[in-house]
Amino acid sequence: MGLKMKIWGYLSALTVALLFGVWFSLDKTLLEFLHPFALAASTYLIASIFLFFVNFSPLKNRILKFVNKKSDVEDFITRKEYFILFLTALFGSFIAPALYLSGLFRITAVNAALLANAEILFIIILGVLFLKEHIGKKDVIGFIFILIGAMFLSTNNLQNLSFNQSLFGSLLVVSASFFWSMDTLLSKYLSNKSNIIFITALKTAIGGSILLLISLIMGLDFTLPSDKLPLLLFIGLVCLSFSLPLIYYAIRIIGSTRTGSIFALSSLFGAITAFIALGESLTAVQLSFGILMIAGVYILYTGDE
Repeated sequence: MGLKMKIWGYLSALTVALLFGVWFSLDKTLLEFLHPFALAASTYLIASIFLFFVNFSPLKNRILKFVNKKSDVEDFITRKEYFILFLTALFGSFIAPALYLSGLFRITAVNAALLANAEILFIIILGVLFLKEHIGKKDVIGFIFILIGAMFLSTNNLQNLSFNQSLFGSLLVVSASFFWSMDTLLSKYLSNKSNIIFITALKTAIGGSILLLISLIMGLDFTLPSDKLPLLLFIGLVCLSFSLPLIYYAIRIIGSTRTGSIFALSSLFGAITAFIALGESLTAVQLSFGILMIAGVYILYTGDE
């Protein structure tokens, strides 16, 4: 594969990290008005409607002509691959966002963004358990860095060891990271499909529909102040709609390992967004442990180079 294509792959992964980081933090504002399930349902359904619109518009052929250029892609999707697609929707578009937003409701957007680095740890662990990947001595250091950072951030520097709303929120965010790691690993089996727009549209529709059904059963309110609607649309139409197809494209070009390592930057982008847009504090201690986690990610993935 040529250097130019690899550059596009890296740029796609970096764009995903930026969009997810912004999305993770801006959701905090909307959680003041919407239940986490209602917010997740709204954003994922908005994204699915937009992606289906693109899929059935003349834009689709132009987009796919570019993303599929010089790529070995397949048009046909088997029953097994549809089952994998359903699992990615279940893990990445239903369970993970529901857990993450429920956790974000209880903790600061800065801490939630930094704790999301745990996804990389889970990707490595699952790769070892199910894909029989090798762990070297240097990898252990990376594990330790990520675990230390997650432990201190979730317990407020070990000052808050009792089980309360803050710790519960941190555990929810880490749990969401686990399900997103499952989504990332499974997505590599779909990344070689030609119509990644349709795949992401269906994926968001499945997750959003399940969340909508649960929200309706719970009797949740979907009312949002008119001045907050542009923010909701931005998250759904830009952050989600653009990032999800780019994930498949990045995995196709540079692989799931490198895509995952770059995606770790989303935590840094999220923390910075929360600091600038939400006015949340970003202390030197938080930043230090966030950098420690990112350093752990770097150690884990440079071991495979």
